Parts: sequence; C-alpha cells; structure tokens
Amino acid sequence: MQDLKHLSRKKPYSGFTPSGFGFSNRRIKPASDSGRLRLLPSGKRLHNLKLTLLGLAVVLALLPFYRPVAGYLTAIYASIRTGSNNQRTQQPKQPAPPKPPVVLNSFAIAGSLLGAAEMQGNNLTARTPDGRQLTYTIMGGLQKRVHDYLERNKVPYGVFVAIEPSTGRILGMTSYSALDNDWTRTSMYGLYPMASLFKIITASAALESRKITPESVIEFRGNSYSENPRYWEISPRGRNNRLDVTYALGKSINPVYGRIASEIAGKKSVMESVSRFGFNQELLPGVPVKASQAAEPTSEHGLMLMGAGLNHEVKISPLHAAVIMSAIANGGKMMAPGLTSSISDNTGTQGDVFTPRELRRLVTPETAASLTRMLSSTVLTGTSRKAFHDRRGRPLINVAIAAKTGSINGTDPKGHYSWFAAFAPISNPKIALVALVINPDKWRVKASQVGEQALEEFFKH
Repeated sequence: MQDLKHLSRKKPYSGFTPSGFGFSNRRIKPASDSGRLRLLPSGKRLHNLKLTLLGLAVVLALLPFYRPVAGYLTAIYASIRTGSNNQRTQQPKQPAPPKPPVVLNSFAIAGSLLGAAEMQGNNLTARTPDGRQLTYTIMGGLQKRVHDYLERNKVPYGVFVAIEPSTGRILGMTSYSALDNDWTRTSMYGLYPMASLFKIITASAALESRKITPESVIEFRGNSYSENPRYWEISPRGRNNRLDVTYALGKSINPVYGRIASEIAGKKSVMESVSRFGFNQELLPGVPVKASQAAEPTSEHGLMLMGAGLNHEVKISPLHAAVIMSAIANGGKMMAPGLTSSISDNTGTQGDVFTPRELRRLVTPETAASLTRMLSSTVLTGTSRKAFHDRRGRPLINVAIAAKTGSINGTDPKGHYSWFAAFAPISNPKIALVALVINPDKWRVKASQVGEQALEEFFKH
C-alpha cells in the first residue's frame, strides 16, 4: 500500500522514460536501413505471412457455420442466466419452523379431573378429553375417608393434603364446602393466613443460628395467648413467666415465640428462614399454586407478631404447608410434589412415570430432628391432645405424631381458620398432612379432628 503523502498525479504514458527507453524496450534502428524499399517480405517474415493467410482462409471457410452455433450458445447462456436471476429474485418460501408442542401441565390437569376420578383395582384413575389415562398417587381409602368426614359434618370450608415425605407423592388431596362449590376447585392452591404454623419457621430460625435448643427456657410477661407484644417483654424486676420452647410450641404460646423472633433469632435470621421455606417466590414449578406471602416487618412489634403467627398478611397455601411438613419429616429435604404415578396415551403406552425429585433443603438434619422433638408435644400435652385421646386420656392412634396447630380469624372466606399440620410416625415418617377448616359462625369440626381421621385411616392396618 502506498503512503498517501507520496501520492502524485501520474502523467499519461508516452512510451518514454528518463533513461531513454519505453516500456516496450524497442531498439532504435540504424539510419542506414531507413531509406530501403521492399515490396515483398522474405525469409522468416514471408513464412509468418503464409501462416497468417492460411489461418485467415480457415476462418473464412468456417464463417457460414459460426452464426448458428454462436446463436445456439448465446441462447443457452441467456437461458441459464435468466434461470439464475429468477432463482435469486424468486426464492421459494421456506416452510415456517414447526411450533413447539404445547406442554400440558399434567399436575393442573390431574388436579382438575380428580373429582371425577374412579377406582380401577387399587388405583385411582381418570381419563383426559384426548384419551390419556391418569393414574394417581392418591390413596383411594384415605381420600374417601377424609372427604366423607367433611361432607358428613357439613363443614363450611375444608381442605386436606397429604404427602409421602421421602418421595413427594401426594397421598390425599380433597376439599369440601357446604357453602361454595366453586371454592373447592382451587382451595388447596389458594392463600390463607398462616396463623401459628409460622411458629415452626420462627423456631427453625433460632435453631439454625444455634440460639436455642429444644430444652431452652424463655421468660416472658403477659397471658400465654396474648396478642399484644407490648406486654411480652420481660420485667427487669423479675417475677416473669418461664417456659421451655418445646412445651411452648405444643401449647402455641404467643409471647415465647414473639420474643424468640425479635430478641433471640433476630429479623435477619427469621427472614432468611422465610426465604428458605419458599415464601415470596415460585417454589413449585408446574403446580398451579399461588406464591406464599411474608413481607419483612418494619418494626420490632411487627416482628414479634410475625414470629408468634399473628400477622394476618403472612399467607400460605395448604399444599405449600403440607410440603413444608413433609420436608421436616424428611430430615429437612423438600421434595417436589407429584399427583400422578404415570400417564398413558390412548394406545396404552405408559409415560410420564413419577420420579422423586429434591427441590431444596429447608434446614439441616440436626434442626429437623430438634423441630420434630418440639412438635411431638402438640399431641401429647399441647393443643391437639383432646383430638387424639379419648375422655380417659387413652390415645386413639398408637403412633407417635409430630404436629402443630394454628388458629386465626380471616376474611377470604370470612370466618375462623383452624389449621392442623402433622407427620407420623416420628421415627420413620410415612405421611405428612395438612388440614384447614374455616367456620364462619358456629364450629362444626376443627382441623385437628380431620387430621385424626386421616391418620387413623392411614395406620389402621
């Protein structure tokens, strides 16, 4: 490449260079030859002239054949060029890329058809409009026992979910309403005030940060079921109430868990547990469940109310609550819930076989074990003792159970909300369950009674 500063306009070629020679390098003829006249060439020039004349004669002889051949070749060339131009200007339309197949949400479809499912042998099955057969993970006997109990007692609103902790298979999922049939279609996916079930998250935050053990004793003031944090702080003069955290969880003592959240675990640990437990996020892909809600408190009293389960805006679905209990029973590992064991097409070919899948770890195995010990007091000495013992105090089910109750007023639907969450047996959990009963006016049944019916059916053999 030439340097631009050396460029100059070139002169027209004259056949002459400064050295006296042109690019043809022709020799200058002697002056003595310039005046000699020759009519015919001789020697080598004559030979070349003959060859030239011979070639000209051959060309003249072939001239009559040139035009047809040239025309033919020209036509072929024109045709080829025209075709090439047409191909460039009129490219055939490329077929549109195939649309991705519509991915059907098997969980949502199975859930919508569950009410019309029928027993085939030992399996509960349903058929989709396009001919596929769904085989459910549901235990038919358990499902019927709970639904019949809700219907027989004309429960205003009731929903039940049971899960196998080690795999995530849903063993039961049913609902009933004596007031609103439409509510039952999505009741297990909707959000309701979590109430004292949140005390499980409060306890896990303190256990994970090693601030308490199941034997820790907490001081507090005020009534055990007080809902005003202003009276919970301990008096420096002493004479405070004292309870260990295990007994307090079984009895659902509000001041104890309000103080654990605010003064022992702290807001940071509580909100970290809230996130680990799956609030404020999409936790269950493919499941048509609403994301549970738990906004960060803006004051110490707000944190106390949250820790005690008294924040009405902390909301959870029954399905999510059941998944949480299942995870604690499974040593802290949360499994993805599954509603169908397999789906067969209209030819009978089986596909979509259920495979257990771990979603996340909620707590360490040590924390899960401590929570289990603490939750065992609910049925033995706590809020569910009456539901699991007869009038003489004898247990109705000869199985060790870990459980938690919750109770709070709500508005959607309006009424008093009664929760029961449990898993059993404690040593080797086979079932985790959640029941929610909403009574607008007078009580029909409590959620713990629904749970007792379910566990009695599950362990009757």
